[in-house]
Amino acid sequence: MKLVAALALVTAALVAPIARAAPADLYVAVPVTPSTKASFITRSTIWHLRDQAYVAGIAPERPAVLCELVVRQIGALASFAVAGKAYDADQLAKCNAKAKQD
Repeated sequence: MKLVAALALVTAALVAPIARAAPADLYVAVPVTPSTKASFITRSTIWHLRDQAYVAGIAPERPAVLCELVVRQIGALASFAVAGKAYDADQLAKCNAKAKQD
């Protein structure tokens, strides 16, 4: 019984840092124009619409590249955040410059 309890503690200690390192909504993109797409994919990252913002988890691309891929799919963004830190005006303008043209 003590062995099972010890194994449970070791397992919890190993899994807890992994859970904290991979938040569910690492990326949040808010389009300027509300979208009706429920979801879309940029290369290998799946984005889901939640409360007028698109959210995604871990992505293999650098954040700047990921932002540009998003605007090519859904158009200009009002905001883009990575791990809770919003892009500043210059970063967002550079990203939006890659937006699809109608």
